[in-house]
Amino acid sequence: MAVLDDAEILTQTPMTMPEARGPLSAAVTTALTAGTPTGELRRLATVAVEAAADVLTDDDVQLALFVLYELHYGGIAGVDDDLEWNPDLLAARAVLEVAHEAAVRAAVPRPERPAPTAEAVSAALFALTGEDSGPSLSRWVARKADRSHIREFLVQKSVYTLKEADPHSWAIPRLSGRAKSALVEIQSDEYGGGRPKRIHSAIFARTMRAAGLDDAYGTYVDLVPAVNLAALNTMSLFGLHRRLRGAVVGHLAAFEMTSSVPSRLYGDGFRRNGFDADATWYFDEHVEADAVHEQIAGRDLAGGLVEADPTMLDDVLFGAAACMVVEGMVGAHVLAAWEAGGSSLRRPLAEAAA
Repeated sequence: MAVLDDAEILTQTPMTMPEARGPLSAAVTTALTAGTPTGELRRLATVAVEAAADVLTDDDVQLALFVLYELHYGGIAGVDDDLEWNPDLLAARAVLEVAHEAAVRAAVPRPERPAPTAEAVSAALFALTGEDSGPSLSRWVARKADRSHIREFLVQKSVYTLKEADPHSWAIPRLSGRAKSALVEIQSDEYGGGRPKRIHSAIFARTMRAAGLDDAYGTYVDLVPAVNLAALNTMSLFGLHRRLRGAVVGHLAAFEMTSSVPSRLYGDGFRRNGFDADATWYFDEHVEADAVHEQIAGRDLAGGLVEADPTMLDDVLFGAAACMVVEGMVGAHVLAAWEAGGSSLRRPLAEAAA
């Protein structure tokens, strides 16, 4: 397999401020750009949450939360880094987080509790992730997608994958022993195992370039729907709160357990559309890597955490179920749009480019 040239290794730069999608996100983006957040943001957050028919699909709420979380990642161009811990921004974020977590918990069924042993937890997670019998986005891409669908798929995926693994890495200092070692092993692979040219986000950026897309992080945020932002916000919520360390572990376990087979199908769809091995490298890499990661994530990470601290069991199960439900909502949205002959984006790519 080819390796990236030095010029292809991503250098993370702050993303451009997205377009506002309502009164709250407009107030947040204005306050960040001007450097003048006030307590009014908390009131506006409360109003936005109360006005939302569904928090998880509300553009204004999810964009505002996404922008506030981005202060803890690569930052936003023109925004002072000192605002990361601004109390008025944190107060507004807390309102959105409470509403977001409540919406996720309401949407997620309670899985059956296994015994608090590593083997039992691993088996339960494999059973949970194997139960999904709904429409498959990866099969659709493998069998039906044309190049326009593939470009849309990459745009949808770019919001998370250009910073792949970062949300789950917040859990590293919050774990110990077997679980910590397992998480570091998984994340080390995601970050190239000490080889910058094999960092998964950089390999994905290469796939984007092969499809004629911009690989700069955040380029396409304005195009992705709220439900996609909700999926990433769920990861950030779990990762940034120590009390939810069990949930971020469960989320990562489910994420890894549902990656290998879909990655093979995505690669098949790309090859069917004429993409070469360099373009499918990202997906081919995950077929092999995640077949190993899913075992480590189930037994040593999630199972090891629960075996060491049985009080983490319910949170681990919740995080895994949340991954299945929220990521499933994204896939269902994309499939419904494509099967209806439309675009899964807020604006079609061609229109956005024009």
